[in-house]
Amino acid sequence: MEFRILIYCLVFLLSLLISYFLTLGAKKLSFKFKILDYPNEERKVHDKPIPLLGGWAIYLSFSLLTLLFVIFFPDLILTANINLSQVIGIIVAGLILMISGTFDDKYNLNAWQQLILTILACLVVVFSGTTIKFITRPGGGIIDLSGSQINFFGQELYLMGAILTFLWLLIITNTTKLLDGLDGLASGITGIGMIILFIVSLFWDMPNSGTSILILMLAGSIFGFLILNFYPAKIFLGNGGSTFLGLAIGTMAIISGAKIATALLVMGLPLLDMVWVIIQRLGKGESPFKHADKKHLHFRLLSLGLSKKQTVLILYLISLFFGAIALFQGTIGKLTTLVILVLFIIVVFSFTYYKNEKIKNN
Repeated sequence: MEFRILIYCLVFLLSLLISYFLTLGAKKLSFKFKILDYPNEERKVHDKPIPLLGGWAIYLSFSLLTLLFVIFFPDLILTANINLSQVIGIIVAGLILMISGTFDDKYNLNAWQQLILTILACLVVVFSGTTIKFITRPGGGIIDLSGSQINFFGQELYLMGAILTFLWLLIITNTTKLLDGLDGLASGITGIGMIILFIVSLFWDMPNSGTSILILMLAGSIFGFLILNFYPAKIFLGNGGSTFLGLAIGTMAIISGAKIATALLVMGLPLLDMVWVIIQRLGKGESPFKHADKKHLHFRLLSLGLSKKQTVLILYLISLFFGAIALFQGTIGKLTTLVILVLFIIVVFSFTYYKNEKIKNN
């Protein structure tokens, strides 16, 4: 047990340090290749160009450290619940998102190009063998999703589980992309989610799971980047980084024991914020994904007089609060908390919408 704790501490600190120094390098490269976020739109809340390659620091820190462990300490990573194909799948899918995101930051890909590449990345994770195999029943027991089994290059895939996994990854990947609107917001909330999932992974039915180490690698990589991303941000995630964070937390929620409900409690606020914005855009006859605007909750909180730092910290606390609750609840308790979270967010959204409309009219 003491050895395991030592490994956990070393993994977290090592990934944090690697990510921090890679972030410094990414900042220099962003300026060199002029991959910057210019404050040329109304919704931009910064007043000078900010580097956009920060996501590469998180991705490379996680990927390089994972590969080193697979090569030199395979027994710590490749355990009963995760195999080499799944690890490679996460890394390859992440690379697709990082490259496509960088091209988008530099050349502004259209919405369909971005969507197709995001779908490709999600499919890579699914076909590498990461799928939801069961759903826990609220009253006890599980719903088995192992029917309609197919073989894909040696990987046993379950059709229903594969479909649910693909949809889950696609939704959560776009959620973190839309969340990335304030300094440290997407990276901080995702980092909180990783810590919650790490704690959960310590108590599920696979002792010494390799998942715990992978989650800590991601957590350390995120927090190493967050040092320079928190307000006032010296560097941004970029589109590649923001989508990779969603893919990462979505995948870790699955391989840590299908803890989708736990991830939903942490990411519930940004997820419902995305739904709220889509509904508003559709109501006005706009494309839900065509453009960015100031309809998101964090922008509405800013318009009410909160500072950028206050807004981010409040959203951190909400995610941390609901995520921590999940640690002490069973399936029924989590579902009840999800309902409470939905009602809470509806009240918050309605209040901020009403206040912002009142400000506009005055």
